[in-house]
Amino acid sequence: MTGTATRYLYLVRHGEALPDESGLSENGRRQAVLLGRRLSNRPVSVVHHGPLPRAAQTARLIGEHLDGAAVTASEIAGDYVPYFPDRDELPSDCADFLLRFLSWATAEDRERGPVLARQALERFTGPVAGDEERHELVVTHNFLIGWLVRHAMDAPEWRWLGLNQGNAALTVIRYAPGRPSSVLVHNDVRHLPAELSWTGFPPGLHV
Repeated sequence: MTGTATRYLYLVRHGEALPDESGLSENGRRQAVLLGRRLSNRPVSVVHHGPLPRAAQTARLIGEHLDGAAVTASEIAGDYVPYFPDRDELPSDCADFLLRFLSWATAEDRERGPVLARQALERFTGPVAGDEERHELVVTHNFLIGWLVRHAMDAPEWRWLGLNQGNAALTVIRYAPGRPSSVLVHNDVRHLPAELSWTGFPPGLHV
């Protein structure tokens, strides 16, 4: 009988984008290449990426360093709000701030995002069928990584909020049969030099 095997899910926020978000900046391209080199010795079999140019370009540059890995676009790896909390779910001291943060979302965003987020959990999480472990990479955006990390930690659904990712930072989650999911690393930027680390964060957080 076929059993289940461990899945290693590598999560990466796209590299630094151009101001108009039409693609990667020179820094973003360097970040992607350096991460590709870091992952070149890992047995990644597939690279999923969101459809926006900054994610697609990051995935392509990383994929050039991964022997035999398929690179494929997926709407569920895209940029969307995964969950919209009600006020009574949120801590009273930050509810106003968080609800203001989400107030820009349209009715379409509020319908589409949670549907894609559920599909992402179905597609990317949990052990895999078969007897061989699987290593998958998802090149995506800030919100989805926060959503998957909070799920791995069994945190409340609203808690994707406040989990921020550096450009081209690496997060790895392990889903092993019979064991709780484990966030092995989060926001790891060891592959980046100081000047490329933590782009997109306030200067005070550049360490």
